[in-house]
Parts: sequence; structure tokens; C-alpha cells
Amino acid sequence: MTPEMEKARALLRGASRILVFTGAGISTGSGIPDFRGPGGIWTTSEPVNYKDFIASTRAKQEYWRYKARTYPAFACAKPNAAHLAVAGLERSGRLLAVVTQNIDSLHRSAGTHTDRLVELHGSGLYAECLDCLDWVSMDRALDKFNADGAPPQCACGGWLKPAVVMFGEPLDQENLVKAFRAAEGCDLAVAVGSSLSVEPAASVPLAAKAAGKPYIIVNRGPTAQDGAADARLEGDACLLLPELFS
Repeated sequence: MTPEMEKARALLRGASRILVFTGAGISTGSGIPDFRGPGGIWTTSEPVNYKDFIASTRAKQEYWRYKARTYPAFACAKPNAAHLAVAGLERSGRLLAVVTQNIDSLHRSAGTHTDRLVELHGSGLYAECLDCLDWVSMDRALDKFNADGAPPQCACGGWLKPAVVMFGEPLDQENLVKAFRAAEGCDLAVAVGSSLSVEPAASVPLAAKAAGKPYIIVNRGPTAQDGAADARLEGDACLLLPELFS
């Protein structure tokens, strides 16, 4: 065990209301690429903006083409050892909340209870109607799109939009409030697999640190908040979290 792991585990031993904040790096071990990371799709392609999606049929088609390319990775992904370690922390009675930037719903699949889960950027497994707000499965929405290449519509006639927060779209305020309340109420924050550079989400674990709570960062590569960490674990979350939370 490394000295930094020993330090992190000592912080865990003194905590009973733990906030876990996760980003794309916790899910790469499940075969889901980090779209924002080096070589990711958003480093080589221009994302469709929310306002353009709302206003333009062409933008809707472009975004649904992107979903058709990327969805198979989500559809077949299974929780990995890091997701299961977080779920195990909940079973031990010491997890206050999981706040995630991810849209893969793998925390749900691993067993994290929805009462303790805040999916800041929504879920990529569903589509929502812009008119009646009904949700349908992404499989069903993509079947419609793949049949004729037209942006899929709801049974009510409204346009379907993937149930995720798009570029240029504000985060759901209720979820944001839940996330910051968890930061206020925790006695330890652990950020996993995030560059901690995308706002306002990245401010959630930092709010806990600002309130005097210990802060652990687990990530492969540097983050924007490394200087604030009380313990910093470098490497694969699939290997580090089971050891940290055991």
C-alpha cells in the first residue's frame, strides 16, 4: 500500500457521510470512451448546441446521427469494479450521495439507490419529448431514427431529444441544488475519474472542501483541483476504489 493510499484510507476511516463525485474516468473500464478526453469525439468534432437542436431540423439529424454512433457502447456497458465499490460503500451505511457527470446510468446498474444518486447531465438511455415531456427508451427512439433518418418524434407529435444535458443547455436546477446540499452535508468528498474542469459540476466537491471537509481525488492524470486535495491517488479507478473503500 502506498503512503498516499494509507493517507486516503485514514481519511475514510473517520468519515460516515461520504460524497462521491464521478466523471468519465470511472466508466472507461466499462468500455465507454471519455468523449472530452484526449482524442475524444468532442476534441475532433464540433458538438451540436442545444439552441441549434431546438431550432433546426438539420441540427436534430446531426445530433441523432451522433447518438446512433455512440449509443451501442452505452447499451452493452456493465458496471465495473469502481462502480461496484461505490455501491458497496452505500451498503456499509457510509455513503451520503453520488453526484455524477456521467450519462451511462452505470451507478444505477451497480446498485446505487436513486435516492442517493444525482445524475447532473441526465441519462443517455432515454429520450424525452420536448412537448409532453414523456420519456421513451433510447432503443425505441433510435429505431425510429434508423428507419428513415428523420429526427424521431413522440406519439404526441413532439420532437424527441436525448434525455441528457446538451452543450449550451443549463443543468437541471433541482439536481444542482441536491448536489450542493450533499456537499454541505458530507464529512468527506471523494472525486473519481474527473478532470474537475467542467462547471458548474466541478464546483460540487470543491464546495465540500471550502466548507472544511477533507477531499480525496482519484484520477488518471492531473486535474484542475489537485492543489486542493488532502490525498491524491493517481491511476485506474477500477483498481484504486476497491482498495480505498474496502
